[in-house]
Amino acid sequence: MNDPGFWGKLKKPFFCLAPMSDVTDIAFRYILAKYGKDRENKEKIVFWTEFVAADGLCNKFARKKLAHVLKFSERERPIVAQVFGANPENMKTACQYIASLGFDGIDINMGCPDKSVISQGAGSALIKTPKLARKIIQSAHAGIKSSGKNIPVSVKTRTGFHKEEIESWIPELLKEDISALTVHLRTKKELSLVPAEWNHIKKVKKLIIKSGKDVLLIGNGDVKDLQDAKNKALVYGCDGIMIGRGVFGNPWFFSSELNLNISLEEKLKVLIEHVQIFDKKLSEPKYKNFDVMKKHFKAYVNGFDGAKDLRTKLMETKNAKQVEKIINDFLKKI
Repeated sequence: MNDPGFWGKLKKPFFCLAPMSDVTDIAFRYILAKYGKDRENKEKIVFWTEFVAADGLCNKFARKKLAHVLKFSERERPIVAQVFGANPENMKTACQYIASLGFDGIDINMGCPDKSVISQGAGSALIKTPKLARKIIQSAHAGIKSSGKNIPVSVKTRTGFHKEEIESWIPELLKEDISALTVHLRTKKELSLVPAEWNHIKKVKKLIIKSGKDVLLIGNGDVKDLQDAKNKALVYGCDGIMIGRGVFGNPWFFSSELNLNISLEEKLKVLIEHVQIFDKKLSEPKYKNFDVMKKHFKAYVNGFDGAKDLRTKLMETKNAKQVEKIINDFLKKI
């Protein structure tokens, strides 16, 4: 296998920020890094970007529109760029470009259940075409090599498409050179409608051992908080745990101080900061409509008197200045 890069230096168990479209953008990652990464845990936290289309990165006009997905700050390291696609040549070109940007690793999305992604033969559709999936991994390595860089490739997938098919699917991935494997413990068909089946981790782990390769195993699905992540790593024997929805509204999620007592004022002030960064780096006319930011409001603003009314007002805002005024007016009254 190639050099595992940063994966070989992580302290176990480590914890990963899941790639979530229109959620784990540069604004959100910046906030999570500022309030969640500290000296005690910086060697145990890995960030993922939102996923980006390999096909899009091969078109100079589309690449310009997608540029925001691949922006990151140094405090986010180690950071992995996630890419999806089903065209080997485009995957090669895309990974050559991504590697040139200085990412610590590239992850290939083979688990997304979105219909628009599946219709391209990408995401979880690759579970049904293992030969193509292997070719995609090979192409990613070829692209990285042609960039002159040497960064590791990993894969994020599910336990199956229509049904659980770990025994036939995972060994195909293990035939290729991957440094880490993240398994969302549901099938594509199950989406997130049923509880994640963590017992499947043991089956995947046996297959990794049988392969004779040193591939890190990352479990994903229904992780509530950092203590829950630590418990799952211990019980199921994962090297790492990936967290998705659990980080919403909690920039302190990854902090090594598990019993942080965050005041309401502090939480709302961080929301203001989050919105300001979004407005500055992403909001139209740059890349995203301001409404994309609003999906975070419910996560930040809940569980206290007046939360519902405050959320209602925030949902009517159009920029960071309006959010700041509404929150500051609310704080003056409590």
